[in-house]
Parts: sequence; C-alpha cells; structure tokens
Amino acid sequence: MKAYRASLLRFADDQSPVFDADGLLVVGPDAQGRRVVRAVGDHASLIGHYPGVAVEDLSGKLIAPGFIDMHIHYPQTDVIGAPAAGLLPWLENYTFPHESRFHEREHAREVAAFFFDELARNGVTTALTFATSHPASVDAAFEEARERGLRFITGKVLQDRHSPDGVRDETEQSLIDTEALIQRWHGVDRLGYAITPRFAPTSTPEQLRGAGALAAKYGDVWIQSHVAENRDEVRWATELFPDSRSYLGVYGDFGLLRQRAVYAHCIHLDTADRELMARTGTTAAVSPTSNQFLGSGFFDYLAADAAGMGYGLASDVGGGTSFSPFRTMLAAYCVGREGQTKSGLSLTPGQLWWQHTSGAARALGLDGVVGNLQPGNEADFIVLDPRATPLLARKTQQADSLDELLFALIVLGDDRVVARTVAAGGALR
Repeated sequence: MKAYRASLLRFADDQSPVFDADGLLVVGPDAQGRRVVRAVGDHASLIGHYPGVAVEDLSGKLIAPGFIDMHIHYPQTDVIGAPAAGLLPWLENYTFPHESRFHEREHAREVAAFFFDELARNGVTTALTFATSHPASVDAAFEEARERGLRFITGKVLQDRHSPDGVRDETEQSLIDTEALIQRWHGVDRLGYAITPRFAPTSTPEQLRGAGALAAKYGDVWIQSHVAENRDEVRWATELFPDSRSYLGVYGDFGLLRQRAVYAHCIHLDTADRELMARTGTTAAVSPTSNQFLGSGFFDYLAADAAGMGYGLASDVGGGTSFSPFRTMLAAYCVGREGQTKSGLSLTPGQLWWQHTSGAARALGLDGVVGNLQPGNEADFIVLDPRATPLLARKTQQADSLDELLFALIVLGDDRVVARTVAAGGALR
C-alpha cells in the first residue's frame, strides 16, 4: 500500500464535492489484485490506522479523480485546429482524408501513442473514443491502452454509405469485423468495446440493423454515435429515415438506445427525445468546445435535467479545440449561461467538475469503478498544482472557498496544472 498527503477532492452520492484541506489518500490492492482506493479522508483522522505505510507528502497540491472524456476521436488528433465552414465541410475536407490513413498499422500506432501521451498530460485517465472504419485502428488503440494499464473504450467506425473511398466500409464485412473485435478485446484487462456507427446518415438500414443485433447479443458492450449536432445533419437524417419519429428515434428503431449507449452532442432534441433517452438509460456526451467551434448550438442543461437525462463532458477532439478538461469545463460554463436560444443557468464549479469525473462515470455505467476517490474505486487520480502559473497562483492564494478554488482552476488552468497522472495506481506522467 501507499499513501499520499495533499488536499483532496471527491464527490458524495448526491453529486456534491467533498474537500479535505489536509487529506490522506491510501491506495492498495483489493481482493482481486486491482489497485484501488483503500481509504480517503482527513489526514489526522486516518493516519493512525496505517502505521508503516509509506506516505508521499504532496502538501500544497490537490489530488482529484482522473478526468473522463466521454467522446473523443483519436484519429483526429492531427485534425484539431483545422479551419472549417461547418460540420459537413469539415468532415469532407479534413476528417475523412486523415482517417483514410488508419489502415496502416504503423501510422495508427504512432498516432495512438501520441494521443495517449496527450490524454495523460491533461489528466484524462478514461476515454470513450472513436477509432476509424479500419480494424487496424482499433487494434492499435487497444494495444497502446493496454500497455499503459488504462480503462479505455473504443470501437471500429461503421459507415457503409455517403462516405468517400478510403473510409467507407462494406456492410457485411463491417459487422463481421465488429464482432471479431468484440471477442478479441472486450473485457481484456481494463478495456471495453463500443459498437460505433459514425452517425445514422453514413450507415445503411442494413448496417444499423446489424449493429442493433450485435448490441442485443453483447449486452455489456457500449454503443456510441452522434445525434442532433446541427440542423443540416438533422434534416439529412430525417430525409434518409422518413419512417422514424426523429433523428434520435432512428437509433431507437434499430435497437441502439439502452444502458451504456452514449450519443455525442444531443443539441437539437425535443422533449420526447430527451424523455426517450432517460427512459432507455441512453446518455449524452456534451461537447461544448466542438459545438462552439463548428457553430452547432448549445446543449440545454435545464431541459436535460427536467427529462432526467444522464450526461457528462467530452472534448470531441478534433472538432473540439482542446484536450484540456479545464478548457472543456470553461466552455460548458459558457454554454450553460447562454440564454438566447434556451433557458440559461450558471453551473457551479462543483457541477462542472462532477460532469467530467463522477458524472461521466455514471453516464458510462462505470459509477463506483472510476471517476471518484471513494473506497473501492480504481486508483485513477491526478495531482494538480494550484500554483502552476503566476496568475493562477495569485488567484488561488486569494480563494476563500472550494468554489473559488475550483473555478480559478477551471478558468485559468491548462495542462501545466497537471503535475502527475496516475492510472491503476501507476504514474502515466
């Protein structure tokens, strides 16, 4: 076992942040040999129960749960920052040409290695990630994640129409490849598979029907896709699937709405859509930097809460503009405040942080596994330096409350704040 002394942030069952100004985090193996949180709380109250355990003194630092990114495209690492007139031109001019290279195993592995380095540098310890339509892209990501001991989820993209040569797959073979990848990787160490239609317009009904059949056969895998990101996309989907009640309804018609199903964006939904998501246990990956960059719209937090929808935060790199959870949380705050197209609200710093940790874990069906620092959670955590930059140090030294401390980190923080990233008890950075 090992212990760490620092300020500690974790979350109670009611989503409220719990803070220990002088805390102790004890990490050690559980009965199955997993490295988990054994104890957490006030240093003075706990230290006497762990005589002889080595304690690393990180006074002045803040230990928090590792961030969880609910939607990100690892093959778009080199697409971030590409100029675009909107979603569909951005896909055509940048995304698809880059993704077409991922049939090359060496290229996929090199990008995957850089991608995971970037996640670690930004304090992200779990990610639900798109690969490409090439099985080699999935193998490369899983191999790299397994070597690093990460809890990581990805899947081969399904797209058998309205896609250019190089990324378009073939219906029957795409489903055969998906099942083979599920059997090869799902549940290996900390890895999980996600059935991954790119979005409804780029899959034929036959491919979506096959994806739904696989989702029914393998009930503990994830499902991921996009829905209702912008109005042009919504119109296109409804033209292609005129018998479905809505764009979201297309996925429901093919058996792709259930627990562990995660849909990115979820902006242009109506009340019935949101209630359907809540009823089926389907959750939203809120992607605020991407939505602002592409001019897609603003996620409606109040409407989602009224319907009982689950959600968490995502970077959506490369449409998203930063790997940094601090940038994502700040953008989510601005999206929440926007009150011209929807009702606005001010999300608290604790709520923002919860959406990127414990809330994201709950939305992924991993509540009690990752995303928190409660006893029994896997030992994924980050060590943050509130004095990482001169301006941040000046601001945090004046903080009179936890809200002020967390909000200063959200507004002024970036990768320089992340002093250490730990996954399953082992340092990644």
